[in-house]
Amino acid sequence: GSGNAGDTITSGFEGAWTATPTDWSNGYLVNLYNYDWEQTQSPAGNTQWIPTDGAAANLVPDAFDANTRHAPIMFTTDLALKMDPAYAEITERWLQNPSEFEDAFARAWFKLTHRDLGPTTRYLGDMAPDQTFTWQDPVPAVDHDLVSDRDVAELKQEILDSGLSTGELVRTAWSSASSFRGTDMRGGANGARVRLAPQNSWAANSPDELDNVLTTLEGIQSNFNSANRRKQVSLADLIVLGGAAAIEQAAGRAGVDVEVPFIPGRTDASQEQTDVSSFAYLEPTADGFRNFFARGNERNPAEMLIEKAALLDLNVPEMTVLVGGLRVLDANTDGAQHGVFTDNPGTLSNDFFSNLVDMSTVWVRSPSDEGIYVGRDRDTDEVKWSATPVDLIFGSNSEL
Repeated sequence: GSGNAGDTITSGFEGAWTATPTDWSNGYLVNLYNYDWEQTQSPAGNTQWIPTDGAAANLVPDAFDANTRHAPIMFTTDLALKMDPAYAEITERWLQNPSEFEDAFARAWFKLTHRDLGPTTRYLGDMAPDQTFTWQDPVPAVDHDLVSDRDVAELKQEILDSGLSTGELVRTAWSSASSFRGTDMRGGANGARVRLAPQNSWAANSPDELDNVLTTLEGIQSNFNSANRRKQVSLADLIVLGGAAAIEQAAGRAGVDVEVPFIPGRTDASQEQTDVSSFAYLEPTADGFRNFFARGNERNPAEMLIEKAALLDLNVPEMTVLVGGLRVLDANTDGAQHGVFTDNPGTLSNDFFSNLVDMSTVWVRSPSDEGIYVGRDRDTDEVKWSATPVDLIFGSNSEL
């Protein structure tokens, strides 16, 4: 053979479903229902189907030879769309309503090719549709004036005076922001979907604590918005601002004056704008940043930390400093103490790292808790700390 054109093979299936395989038509459904089908084999030996009606033997043009024609083909999976009652109900309707079929295909194709591109703000060019879709995780447009620097300072102080702890504020801000996935631009703090199903019930987000924190922040939001007719603040912004205020306060306890940059403009999505079933797949089964590792996981917790950092588009130094900071800020899920290597939780210090590499501590497996290590004083054998593999990797891995 020539080694190309008609002498090549790919999947082992060979043929076309319609007489016009390079043009859009309803021919696929027409052929599926107009003919009875008999089993045959492709030139490679794969099972496929052709019409029992010999008159259909020359319907399809050959891809390379203008003088050669073939019968249309179907796969077994194609015939299932006709034979299975549930699918038949759909395909029969599309057979009788070609325009509905065309619209359904166009929408499905657009979703397939755009779902991993993120929100509509990332559209380029003038061919983008005006319509938004739930699968794009839409958020409302900003329809109010944004808070000023003075407002931000006052809101920070009100949050800090609300009785919420550093850990609670940081955990909530992390729960909101860390759902982000750089792979398909889903999740994140904008929209405040952490307050909506399904995120508000995720185990990693400490649902009971989350509800309490959000209730407090919603009260602050309500008071501010009712006192300002044109300027408004979203809960999404307040969640982020609460985390920033807590970090600034924690740094101050360590004697460091720092201001965490804050840019307002996030808005709050509604439950109706949230595709619950698709968001359910974003639920973390492990998040090493807050030392969360769900039961039943079979992968290494440290490996899953690396995967989480990659999803968040973080580099190695960023991952490292966030883990160390979150530990001393007491930001573990449900307030777990594993990896909190400090006598002053809530103070932003480097205690996590200095105590991790302290040679006066000997690390051994916990005799009672699977996957947990205990740090004992080398001289007295007194238990000083507890840790997970995620914590200890920062002392054992040469790069970290």
